[in-house]
Amino acid sequence: MVMKDAIISTYYRLLDNVPTRHHRYLYGALGGRSRLTGIVGARGTGKTTLMLQYIKEQINDVDEALYFSADHIYFSSTTVFELIRDQYEVEGRTRFFIDEVHKYPTWQQELKNIYDSFPNLHIVFSGSSSISIAAGSHDLSRRALLHQLEGLSFREFLLFDKGLALPTYSFADLTDAHRDIARKLANITGLRGLFREYLECGFYPFYFEDKASYAQRLLTVVEKAVYEDIASYYNLNTANLPVLKRLLMFYATSQPGELSVNSLSKALRIDNKTVVSYLQMLEAAELIQRVEVDQGGGPLLRKVDKVYLANPNLYHALCTQAGRDFRIGTLRESFVLAMLRASGSSVFYSTSGDFVCDAVTLEIGGKNKGKRQIRDLETPAYLVKDDVLISDQKSAIPIYLFGFLY
Repeated sequence: MVMKDAIISTYYRLLDNVPTRHHRYLYGALGGRSRLTGIVGARGTGKTTLMLQYIKEQINDVDEALYFSADHIYFSSTTVFELIRDQYEVEGRTRFFIDEVHKYPTWQQELKNIYDSFPNLHIVFSGSSSISIAAGSHDLSRRALLHQLEGLSFREFLLFDKGLALPTYSFADLTDAHRDIARKLANITGLRGLFREYLECGFYPFYFEDKASYAQRLLTVVEKAVYEDIASYYNLNTANLPVLKRLLMFYATSQPGELSVNSLSKALRIDNKTVVSYLQMLEAAELIQRVEVDQGGGPLLRKVDKVYLANPNLYHALCTQAGRDFRIGTLRESFVLAMLRASGSSVFYSTSGDFVCDAVTLEIGGKNKGKRQIRDLETPAYLVKDDVLISDQKSAIPIYLFGFLY
């Protein structure tokens, strides 16, 4: 009873202290009709805050709801099913928000049982490990509506940092009307400097809690993703985990496409099959982005050609930790790739430019980047230029505009 009271009191305490000034882009998705809604996303993207904000602002009587974390010690002696049944039958609560669900061993089965047993309940659950959430069994797929919460876009960064409420644009908007869009945004004071700041430390919302500790907190996110999420889901021995960290460091300090599976196998003294398996784990943990070559055919006919870290901030943090300089070109490419994919676009590696998205080739570089690589292409092609606020070329898009895709 004492432990259950601790869960209830923690709920009200967190609710009293949650900031409500700004919201992530998925805020409105929690109000849908689905009785079972899942929020999947990397550590640190703001899932807990999102749920608490929604309860505080959108539920008229907060006593009808309950937020709790599934990794609470209370669940060492009871089950989530039993807590929810008790709170529904005794206290009349009908809205439940379950955090860190992936740390609860039988979460898939119990959510299914709760859904089937209590048709009047609405459940929102979140997990910091998309590894186990995406692999959830017991046929949750036909019951749950899953949403992916990405890191902050540049548009959201400007909202959180400067209070600027700016619209989103589609990829087609950027290719067709980027000069008109840029003219609307170019008068933002210090825009280029803000974009530089975002690339270094603006992807995770916890930056605004304590800017001085951001880099260290980001390294902690990496550590937990490797030593907790990957280790527990794949049942890896502790001795194998430093190899994953070394893989990340190799990619942080190398040119995309420079490292082959064979070279990594020799450097890490493990076989090729294990290298490929480890890359799949890092991708599932949202620490890297793998890009397939655009060569037609089905997915099984494509090979992985380039590997990037999941976002530009990781390059800054890991390269600083290693005492190495990051590659600005790689940073730019990882940003464009992350923004396009977060907005729902399919992106492939191009042998003519850097990426292909919706049959459009993109070549990414600085303000002096030329069209040599893409000028003879018969399909649509655009330069994506850094350090440019408004492009004087119809075929050159300022890179920061990709931060407005979501």
